[in-house]
Amino acid sequence: MSTPRLDRRMLLRGAVGGGGLLGLQGLLPAWAQTGSPGLRADLPTLTGPNIDLTVGHSAFTVGGRTGHAVTMNGVLPAPLLRLREGQNVRLSVTNNLDEDTSIHWHGLLVPFQMDGVPGISFPGIKARETFVYEFPIKQSGTFWYHSHSNLQEAMGHYGPIVIDPAGPDPIGYDREHVLVLSDWSFMHPHEILAKLKKSPGYFNQQRTTLSGLLSGEDRMSLEERRMWGGMRMDPRDVLDVNGSTYTYLINGHGPEENWTGLFRPGERVRLRIINASAMSIFNIRIPGLPMTVVQADGENVRPVEVDEFQISVAETYDVIVQPTGDRAWTIVSEAIDRSGMGRATLAPRPGMTAEVPPLREVPNLTMRDMGMDHGGMGGMDHGAMAGMDHGVPAADAAPTHDMAGMNMRDPGNAPPDMAVGVGVDMVSMDPANRLGERPIGLTDVDHRVLVYTDLVSLQPNKDQRPPSRTMEIHLTGNMERFMWGFDGRKFSELVEPIRFERDERVRVTLVNDTMMAHPIHLHGHFFELVTGGPAGHQPLKHTVNVAPGSKVTFDLTADAPGDWAFHCHMLMHMHAGMFNVVTVRPMDGAPS
Repeated sequence: MSTPRLDRRMLLRGAVGGGGLLGLQGLLPAWAQTGSPGLRADLPTLTGPNIDLTVGHSAFTVGGRTGHAVTMNGVLPAPLLRLREGQNVRLSVTNNLDEDTSIHWHGLLVPFQMDGVPGISFPGIKARETFVYEFPIKQSGTFWYHSHSNLQEAMGHYGPIVIDPAGPDPIGYDREHVLVLSDWSFMHPHEILAKLKKSPGYFNQQRTTLSGLLSGEDRMSLEERRMWGGMRMDPRDVLDVNGSTYTYLINGHGPEENWTGLFRPGERVRLRIINASAMSIFNIRIPGLPMTVVQADGENVRPVEVDEFQISVAETYDVIVQPTGDRAWTIVSEAIDRSGMGRATLAPRPGMTAEVPPLREVPNLTMRDMGMDHGGMGGMDHGAMAGMDHGVPAADAAPTHDMAGMNMRDPGNAPPDMAVGVGVDMVSMDPANRLGERPIGLTDVDHRVLVYTDLVSLQPNKDQRPPSRTMEIHLTGNMERFMWGFDGRKFSELVEPIRFERDERVRVTLVNDTMMAHPIHLHGHFFELVTGGPAGHQPLKHTVNVAPGSKVTFDLTADAPGDWAFHCHMLMHMHAGMFNVVTVRPMDGAPS
């Protein structure tokens, strides 16, 4: 039988008194009692070989307003699924919606028929029907689950997964908290997408202004303004949807509600951080408290101490913190465009708070974010940059520099297999590997920031064969039309799937030809980021953020036969075309 559902808000209310904390301890299995006696786990938890989930409609209240959510078992986020490596699990999912639904087990290595992508790996779950997912648990770590149907993920259809290792955990800790980061809007996601289609900058209320130019607040010179204006591009187009409509949540709580995780001073506290948002990349910090990163996307890495890190959509990071003293600490999840933040607290007792830092200044994009200027802007004729229009060189572009009249849609810049049509408004001229660079907005902070090249796999990579071939995939889009795709084509254009031979070893390079970040996720597999780190210890990821105007290379062993989704995890980007299918053949029992 599945564990009875525990209502998170009831638990929080009941735990305010000290006696409530002690009373709750008996409701939870030993592994969920996060550390010392008297303190408890923070999310309703389901465990065991048989788990029941029900997808339905719920009211959701945050910031004093109530909206409509799609939830599992009536809570947002959905219950924490606590599993163990080596077990089998049977998850019965009942759909109480009036439309199809689904659940994808993000990062879990499952048979492709259990992966949960309608039209790719199964037909979906019809209204008023139950579908049973059943598979062995082959791994351990921090993961999550979410809908792959009809933008339901943006409405609350997501939840965390923690899988305990079969043997001793190499990460030592006294207590843990799972932190599910997400974004919430009272505007229906289909309405959000419609507004983006009509006006891609609809939600950007932080554009540069004349007053900002005169006051210096925009931190841009007149020449830079002329340059961006000539290109008809916005240097503050960092997130398509942001804090102008989103409330940023941590475990379903808005900033004013102050979700609190408890600790005893001196304990090693493990924070399992999941970015379950639809469209938001966050910068994570706990002012004054160092964090030691020990896991990325559920895979253990060599510990690296930082003060801040960026977590893109669908990534997970586990960190160890060791708070001391009888004081509280603020956990900040700041949107990368600084339009809002999520806020939570670590404290020895409920009700304690710490100072909440103000939002930092809005970052400006640079030529590096357009796949240019990797040697610096020195000597570049900004006036000539007016010719870098999305389609046609400006009539008054001064032809005094090699870059004058540059057409960002020039097919000559594109590889021969890219479709350069209305779906492509930019082709990066000189995309660079930026895995070792600090991410957007964190280039100048005066503390330690995690970069991808800091990640080193704790265990040796299982497959250390050299790749037998290489492949290049371009991430493309037309920002003015809010069209997205791979190699200039949307998925709706009946593109050919990406084909791999089973157990083939391939080096894949993703080239971002756009000014937006794209967290790219491959179902059913982990890939090894080529970071230049210690040989045989490349970090394993299932999702990688490809920065604007950059390229990312990874090595893939295509060891999972079947058909797998491959897409940008910005939900609106995926829905607008940045999606494809990876096909691995032969299947089990099929002829080679």
